Amino acid sequence: MAALSMAFGIATGALEADQAALNIVSNNVANANTPGYTREVAVFQENDPVTIDGQSYGDGVGIPANVSQRDNVLNQELQQQNQNVSASAARLSALDQVQTVFNQATNANSSSSTDATNGISQDLSNFFDSLTSLESNPSDPSLREGVLSSATTLASDFQSASSQLTAQQSALDQQTASVVSQINSLSQSIAQLNQEIQSRSPHADAGTLEDQRQQDILQLSSLVGVHQIQTENNGLSITTSSGALLVSQNTSYALTAGPLNGSTHVYDSEGNDITSSLTSGGGQIGGVLTARNQDIPQILSALDTLAYDFGTQVNTVNEAGSDVNGNTGTAIFNLPSTAAGASAAISVALTSPSQIAAAAAGQGSSNDTNLLAMANLASKTVIAGSTPTDYYSSFVASLGTLVSDVTTQNTAQQASLTQLQSQVNSLSAVDLNEEAASLETFEQSYEAASRIFTTLDLVMTSALNLGVQTTYSS
Repeated sequence: MAALSMAFGIATGALEADQAALNIVSNNVANANTPGYTREVAVFQENDPVTIDGQSYGDGVGIPANVSQRDNVLNQELQQQNQNVSASAARLSALDQVQTVFNQATNANSSSSTDATNGISQDLSNFFDSLTSLESNPSDPSLREGVLSSATTLASDFQSASSQLTAQQSALDQQTASVVSQINSLSQSIAQLNQEIQSRSPHADAGTLEDQRQQDILQLSSLVGVHQIQTENNGLSITTSSGALLVSQNTSYALTAGPLNGSTHVYDSEGNDITSSLTSGGGQIGGVLTARNQDIPQILSALDTLAYDFGTQVNTVNEAGSDVNGNTGTAIFNLPSTAAGASAAISVALTSPSQIAAAAAGQGSSNDTNLLAMANLASKTVIAGSTPTDYYSSFVASLGTLVSDVTTQNTAQQASLTQLQSQVNSLSAVDLNEEAASLETFEQSYEAASRIFTTLDLVMTSALNLGVQTTYSS
């Protein structure tokens, strides 16, 4: 009778184990489309055998453990690549907006009259063309007005380009503060999940809680480059790529954003300025800061050099001649004392077309010697070894190359991220075909255990009936 009782126990345990496994499969199927869900599998383990009179007897199976199919190393690789993709994507987005400021350079073949006629490149050509036209009749007021008008348009477009670039820097400033706020929110969430995981499952996979934590870390890596360190009791510590602490166990450490020298800087929980390290650290904030602190300043610097060197050369020539009234020429353009900020500050200084010094010093109003020298600046290498239009063309081409390089980089990183995500999915995502196969296996196992239970029940009934015939039906 004791043997029958043991057999009943084994059959009952088998039914309970198979039912638990079926529940795990059902949960997988229910969460097949849940973002971040990690597939669980039933891991069976036999019970310790029972020893009777020196003989060991199997005692069936225990309730299976549900083990999440996750690879922490692979997940960390996914996070690393995710932060790279986010950094290049954020930088590319900013550069695309920068490129629109100089859109006429990339639309030279466009049928649009706006693209064909507007922009600094065309303004430079128009200015030198107006000087050439004035050579035919240096004293003609309308031709002189044409020179002044083209100079005004050129200065205005310099100012407009500079203003748009500065506005984009301001927008990136605001974006930086917004990203810092998102980083802090996710850090708090991860710290809370750490606490729950450590209290509920300090020595084993925490299932759904770990899925949530993993999703938060992945989102965090899209915002900022991170490193994670496994701690005791299934906890995590998270830092930025450069080592600024964000999460330690169940405590989060907030970053702060504040103004410094006219731009938003980022500080760690101890007040250290970590803006520079975040710039090269990956994540959206890395791309934003790279565009704000490196790309746009370089573009502005090149634009300032063009405005300053061009304006200075034109002023020098005009100051060397005499105007229509025989007065010594004055500067055509207002400029700052250095190239810094020249594109924002340049403006036309002349108040009358008559002040254009077409003639050489001491010559009459019909003389065009000085005007010719000014027009010849179009072919002179007066700006960093290039002519004004060549310098601008090279500058715009460099911008286009930078955008192309970052685009290529982002495309390659996206391909790598997709490959890594596929690897993660092959291990962790729910495959309905696999679940269907598992479902069939556990159903058959459950049915088999049920039949054993039925048979044992019949045997027990026969034993209790003491010889009364009992019918068995399979």
